[in-house]
Amino acid sequence: MGISILESFSQFLRSSLVGGTLTPTITTADLRTRSADSQLIDLRSPSEFASGHIPGAINIPMDQIESRLDDLSHTKPIILICQVGKRARMTAGLLDPCNLQLSVLEGGSSAWINAGLPTVQSVRSRWSLERQVRLGAGLIVLTASALALASNPHWLFLAAFVGTGLTFAGITDICPMAEILQRMPWNKTIHCETQAANQEFPGSCQ
Repeated sequence: MGISILESFSQFLRSSLVGGTLTPTITTADLRTRSADSQLIDLRSPSEFASGHIPGAINIPMDQIESRLDDLSHTKPIILICQVGKRARMTAGLLDPCNLQLSVLEGGSSAWINAGLPTVQSVRSRWSLERQVRLGAGLIVLTASALALASNPHWLFLAAFVGTGLTFAGITDICPMAEILQRMPWNKTIHCETQAANQEFPGSCQ
Protein backbone atom coordinates (compact mmCIF):
# COMPACT_ATOMS: atom_id res chain seq x y z
CA MET A 1 0.00 0.00 0.00
CA GLY A 2 2.79 2.39 1.02
CA ILE A 3 4.78 1.56 -2.13
CA SER A 4 1.72 2.21 -4.29
CA ILE A 5 1.24 5.64 -2.73
CA LEU A 6 4.91 6.48 -3.27
CA GLU A 7 4.73 5.40 -6.91
CA SER A 8 1.62 7.53 -7.46
CA PHE A 9 3.26 10.52 -5.82
CA SER A 10 6.39 10.00 -7.94
CA GLN A 11 4.27 9.94 -11.10
CA PHE A 12 2.58 13.16 -9.96
CA LEU A 13 5.94 14.86 -9.50
CA ARG A 14 7.04 13.75 -12.97
CA SER A 15 3.97 15.31 -14.58
CA SER A 16 3.51 18.83 -15.91
CA LEU A 17 0.51 20.96 -15.02
CA VAL A 18 -0.75 22.31 -18.35
CA GLY A 19 -4.13 23.87 -19.06
CA GLY A 20 -5.63 22.44 -15.90
CA THR A 21 -4.62 18.85 -16.69
CA LEU A 22 -1.59 16.73 -15.90
CA THR A 23 0.48 15.78 -18.91
CA PRO A 24 2.71 12.78 -18.17
CA THR A 25 6.42 13.13 -18.83
CA ILE A 26 8.93 10.56 -20.03
CA THR A 27 12.67 10.37 -19.42
CA THR A 28 15.31 9.82 -22.08
CA ALA A 29 15.96 6.37 -20.65
CA ASP A 30 12.30 5.43 -21.01
CA LEU A 31 12.18 6.90 -24.53
CA ARG A 32 14.96 4.58 -25.69
CA THR A 33 12.78 1.57 -24.92
CA ARG A 34 9.46 3.05 -26.06
CA SER A 35 10.40 4.97 -29.22
CA ALA A 36 9.45 2.13 -31.58
CA ASP A 37 5.91 2.00 -30.15
CA SER A 38 5.36 5.77 -30.06
CA GLN A 39 5.09 8.69 -32.44
CA LEU A 40 7.84 11.23 -31.76
CA ILE A 41 6.82 14.80 -32.60
CA ASP A 42 9.58 17.41 -32.62
CA LEU A 43 7.98 20.84 -32.16
CA ARG A 44 11.05 22.93 -32.92
CA SER A 45 11.62 25.00 -36.05
CA PRO A 46 12.89 23.22 -39.19
CA SER A 47 16.39 24.68 -38.72
CA GLU A 48 16.52 23.52 -35.08
CA PHE A 49 15.29 20.10 -36.19
CA ALA A 50 17.94 19.90 -38.92
CA SER A 51 20.74 20.85 -36.53
CA GLY A 52 20.12 17.68 -34.52
CA HIS A 53 17.06 15.59 -33.67
CA ILE A 54 16.14 12.25 -32.15
CA PRO A 55 16.13 9.45 -34.76
CA GLY A 56 12.63 8.69 -35.98
CA ALA A 57 11.16 12.02 -34.88
CA ILE A 58 8.73 13.91 -37.12
CA ASN A 59 9.10 17.68 -37.37
CA ILE A 60 5.85 19.56 -36.79
CA PRO A 61 6.72 23.09 -35.59
CA MET A 62 4.62 24.31 -32.69
CA ASP A 63 3.00 27.05 -34.77
CA GLN A 64 1.77 24.42 -37.26
CA ILE A 65 0.45 21.84 -34.82
CA GLU A 66 -3.20 22.91 -34.93
CA SER A 67 -3.25 22.82 -38.73
CA ARG A 68 -1.63 19.36 -38.86
CA LEU A 69 -3.77 17.41 -36.44
CA ASP A 70 -4.31 14.75 -39.11
CA ASP A 71 -0.58 13.96 -38.95
CA LEU A 72 -0.89 12.97 -35.30
CA SER A 73 -1.51 9.34 -34.42
CA HIS A 74 -4.77 8.45 -32.71
CA THR A 75 -3.66 4.89 -31.99
CA LYS A 76 -0.07 5.28 -30.74
CA PRO A 77 1.23 7.22 -27.74
CA ILE A 78 2.60 10.61 -28.83
CA ILE A 79 5.77 11.98 -27.27
CA LEU A 80 6.20 15.74 -27.67
CA ILE A 81 9.76 17.02 -27.96
CA CYS A 82 11.26 20.51 -28.04
CA GLN A 83 14.57 22.00 -26.97
CA VAL A 84 14.12 21.88 -23.19
CA GLY A 85 10.44 20.99 -22.67
CA LYS A 86 8.64 24.34 -22.42
CA ARG A 87 7.15 24.34 -25.93
CA ALA A 88 6.18 20.68 -25.55
CA ARG A 89 4.23 21.42 -22.37
CA MET A 90 2.48 24.38 -24.01
CA THR A 91 1.58 22.23 -27.03
CA ALA A 92 0.25 19.50 -24.76
CA GLY A 93 -2.14 22.08 -23.35
CA LEU A 94 -3.30 23.01 -26.85
CA LEU A 95 -3.87 19.36 -27.75
CA ASP A 96 -5.57 18.39 -24.51
CA PRO A 97 -9.14 18.57 -25.98
CA CYS A 98 -8.13 16.13 -28.74
CA ASN A 99 -8.02 13.14 -26.37
CA LEU A 100 -4.63 11.95 -27.60
CA GLN A 101 -2.15 9.81 -25.67
CA LEU A 102 0.32 12.61 -24.95
CA SER A 103 3.52 12.76 -22.95
CA VAL A 104 6.40 15.24 -22.82
CA LEU A 105 10.09 14.38 -23.00
CA GLU A 106 11.76 15.65 -19.84
CA GLY A 107 14.51 18.14 -20.71
CA GLY A 108 13.69 17.93 -24.42
CA SER A 109 16.27 17.19 -27.08
CA SER A 110 18.92 18.85 -24.92
CA ALA A 111 18.56 16.08 -22.33
CA TRP A 112 18.82 13.47 -25.09
CA ILE A 113 22.02 15.02 -26.46
CA ASN A 114 23.53 15.52 -22.99
CA ALA A 115 22.94 11.82 -22.32
CA GLY A 116 25.23 11.03 -25.27
CA LEU A 117 22.46 9.39 -27.29
CA PRO A 118 22.54 9.40 -31.13
CA THR A 119 21.04 12.21 -33.17
CA VAL A 120 20.41 12.85 -36.85
CA GLN A 121 21.92 16.03 -38.27
CA SER A 122 21.59 17.59 -41.71
CA VAL A 123 23.28 20.96 -41.22
CA ARG A 124 26.62 21.99 -39.79
CA SER A 125 25.26 24.93 -37.79
CA ARG A 126 24.10 24.31 -34.23
CA TRP A 127 22.31 27.67 -34.20
CA SER A 128 18.70 27.78 -35.29
CA LEU A 129 17.86 30.03 -38.24
CA GLU A 130 15.64 32.14 -35.98
CA ARG A 131 18.56 32.71 -33.62
CA GLN A 132 20.78 33.74 -36.52
CA VAL A 133 18.13 36.23 -37.70
CA ARG A 134 17.83 37.72 -34.23
CA LEU A 135 21.61 38.09 -33.97
CA GLY A 136 21.94 39.57 -37.46
CA ALA A 137 19.11 42.04 -36.99
CA GLY A 138 20.40 43.04 -33.56
CA LEU A 139 23.93 43.64 -34.84
CA ILE A 140 22.68 45.76 -37.74
CA VAL A 141 20.47 47.90 -35.49
CA LEU A 142 23.24 48.27 -32.90
CA THR A 143 25.82 49.22 -35.54
CA ALA A 144 23.46 51.65 -37.28
CA SER A 145 22.59 53.31 -33.97
CA ALA A 146 26.25 53.67 -33.01
CA LEU A 147 27.13 55.17 -36.41
CA ALA A 148 24.17 57.57 -36.16
CA LEU A 149 25.42 58.83 -32.80
CA ALA A 150 29.07 58.98 -33.85
CA SER A 151 28.90 60.30 -37.38
CA ASN A 152 25.68 60.76 -39.31
CA PRO A 153 22.06 60.48 -38.05
CA HIS A 154 21.05 59.16 -41.46
CA TRP A 155 22.30 55.74 -40.33
CA LEU A 156 19.06 55.50 -38.35
CA PHE A 157 17.30 54.78 -41.64
CA LEU A 158 19.17 51.45 -41.74
CA ALA A 159 17.86 50.56 -38.28
CA ALA A 160 14.37 51.57 -39.39
CA PHE A 161 14.74 49.41 -42.49
CA VAL A 162 15.58 46.38 -40.35
CA GLY A 163 12.60 47.09 -38.10
CA THR A 164 10.35 47.32 -41.15
CA GLY A 165 11.71 44.00 -42.41
CA LEU A 166 11.02 42.27 -39.10
CA THR A 167 7.49 43.69 -39.03
CA PHE A 168 6.92 42.46 -42.59
CA ALA A 169 8.21 39.01 -41.60
CA GLY A 170 5.87 38.90 -38.62
CA ILE A 171 2.82 39.84 -40.72
CA THR A 172 3.52 37.71 -43.81
CA ASP A 173 5.64 34.88 -42.34
CA ILE A 174 8.20 35.69 -45.07
CA CYS A 175 11.63 36.70 -43.80
CA PRO A 176 14.12 37.83 -46.47
CA MET A 177 16.98 37.78 -43.96
CA ALA A 178 16.20 34.15 -43.10
CA GLU A 179 16.16 33.30 -46.82
CA ILE A 180 19.60 34.85 -47.23
CA LEU A 181 21.04 33.18 -44.13
CA GLN A 182 19.66 29.82 -45.21
CA ARG A 183 21.87 30.02 -48.31
CA MET A 184 25.02 30.71 -46.32
CA PRO A 185 27.74 27.99 -46.38
CA TRP A 186 27.35 27.14 -42.69
CA ASN A 187 23.67 26.33 -43.23
CA LYS A 188 24.19 24.02 -46.18
CA THR A 189 22.92 20.47 -45.81
CA ILE A 190 25.39 17.63 -45.37
CA HIS A 191 25.17 13.87 -45.74
CA CYS A 192 23.67 12.04 -42.80
CA GLU A 193 26.31 9.91 -41.11
CA THR A 194 24.63 8.21 -38.19
CA GLN A 195 25.63 4.58 -38.30
CA ALA A 196 25.15 4.26 -34.55
CA ALA A 197 21.68 5.72 -34.84
CA ASN A 198 20.76 3.28 -37.59
CA GLN A 199 21.82 0.34 -35.45
CA GLU A 200 19.73 1.45 -32.49
CA PHE A 201 16.81 2.94 -34.46
CA PRO A 202 16.47 0.89 -37.66
CA GLY A 203 14.94 2.75 -40.58
CA SER A 204 15.29 6.18 -38.99
CA CYS A 205 17.94 7.48 -41.35
CA GLN A 206 18.13 5.95 -44.80
